[in-house]
Amino acid sequence: MAASDRMVLGPLVGAIDQGTSSTRFLVFNAKTAELLSHHQVEIQQKFPKEGWVEQEPKEILKSVHECVERTCEKLQQLNIDITNIKAIGVSNQRETTVVWDKTTGEPLYNAIVWLDLRTQSTVERLLKRIPGKNKAFFKFKTGLPLSTYFSAVKLRWLLDNVEEIRQAVDDGRAMFGTIDSWLIWSLTGGKNGGVHCTDVTNASRTMLFNIHSLEWDPELCQFFDIPVEILPKVRSSSEIYGLMKSGALTGVPISGCLGDQSAALVGQMCFQDGQAKNTYGTGCFLLCNTGQKSVFSEHGLLTTIAYKLGRDKPVCYALEGSVAIAGAVVRWLRDNLGIVKTSQEVEKLAAEAGTSYGCYFVPAFSGLYAPYWEPSARGIICGLTQFTNKNHIAFAALEAVCFQTREILDAINKDCGIPLSQLQVDGGMTTNKVLMQLQSDILCIPVVKPSMPETTALGAAMAAGAAEGVGIWSLNPGDLTAVTCERFEPQINPEESEFRYARWKKAVMKSMGWETSEAPSNGDTSIFCSLPLGFFIISSMIMLIGAKYVSGADK
Repeated sequence: MAASDRMVLGPLVGAIDQGTSSTRFLVFNAKTAELLSHHQVEIQQKFPKEGWVEQEPKEILKSVHECVERTCEKLQQLNIDITNIKAIGVSNQRETTVVWDKTTGEPLYNAIVWLDLRTQSTVERLLKRIPGKNKAFFKFKTGLPLSTYFSAVKLRWLLDNVEEIRQAVDDGRAMFGTIDSWLIWSLTGGKNGGVHCTDVTNASRTMLFNIHSLEWDPELCQFFDIPVEILPKVRSSSEIYGLMKSGALTGVPISGCLGDQSAALVGQMCFQDGQAKNTYGTGCFLLCNTGQKSVFSEHGLLTTIAYKLGRDKPVCYALEGSVAIAGAVVRWLRDNLGIVKTSQEVEKLAAEAGTSYGCYFVPAFSGLYAPYWEPSARGIICGLTQFTNKNHIAFAALEAVCFQTREILDAINKDCGIPLSQLQVDGGMTTNKVLMQLQSDILCIPVVKPSMPETTALGAAMAAGAAEGVGIWSLNPGDLTAVTCERFEPQINPEESEFRYARWKKAVMKSMGWETSEAPSNGDTSIFCSLPLGFFIISSMIMLIGAKYVSGADK
């Protein structure tokens, strides 16, 4: 094809969106924010023990290369010149922890994923060293409670349990990073001069970073006994970190980096104090921009860095409510129970039911995050009767995502003092219209969804395109003509919403205290509390069916 035949669109920006469930590479028009093409690869999660969640760092890196190459091929098929891609942004699953050898470029262990629970005993051991065992002891430095969720305790576990990592640290070969660091280091040359860095949003999720001084904190590093030499250099969210060193986009600068939830906040153009967005991915994350002031929650929310869009630009903060299980509950219905063959079927089943018929689902598979921070919780389905079927369970699963969001929104409203008048939403689950309508009904406010749901990738692209030395993207929302919105209004009365929400809260209370870190003694029946939820559902169904046949009811 002659160069003259190629479509002229002006400058383009690519975005690597590396999430818990999949990796994507997307390319946007820098002038309109139109999504031109993308490619997606699902990422395998490993569950070597109950509560453990791992991924292979090399598989993640390979998926990035595949997505970049395939997207470039698709663009060329559309007659779009890939030499117009002037910058690349990175958005990533946060807190997921990788340690690798800088001399070989090889990971020294699988990535420990953010919702992994193996560090509960590490957390309890660390708590014993804190006055009054106060989980919030470091809150005013980090914005975070001591929890299995954050990277420092995952790194501490690796140092305590993996001899190869201990040896690499002693030899000066080890590098630590969250997924953004691993990708940027690998893509900019790896062992041959790769750039070891992270941005302020990802650093703020490690529990090693002072969110006020914007530096690794010596006191925190000492408390967790983590050598500062293995940590990446902290940069702003929008600047040139290095150049791509291989593949179709060799030489293109990587110039934007944001943790996925901060990227979605930027992609939703929530640049004003009090603007909020909720992202529905594997988990569910509601961020409210608090501007240049760090607000500390009295209601179980995290204080986190929202973004710093340039070396000389101010840092902005956010209040965040984190839910561990959102889209993952749909995947669980598909993969663990076999209720559906595809994720899309859940919407159909829920629409057919139209109600949960009194069934409530608390998907606390990894404990409860905000606002409870209760690792002892486990998933339950309650309110089951002989009338309950898979449609009701599908409806209850979607409703659970909405109830969890309601709990976080209530906390944000209390902390900020000004109730949100509408909620901006994004993420893969927002294509589910039943879910979006349910969310509006349960919140009793409108839910506003952009026509292009890929706001996480869009935010990373915006940061990359606006970086000094690139300068091809305006952060003025009025310029992004490709972004339109769909609006969902509440359709039930507030009394019904409050009744259903109160029942949900009752179910949440029943989910707590199921698991402890202590091994059961002989004859201790508490071991049954840690059996998979599916075991109890299937057992209950077998008993119900058996009872039905014995009573002669099935004629």
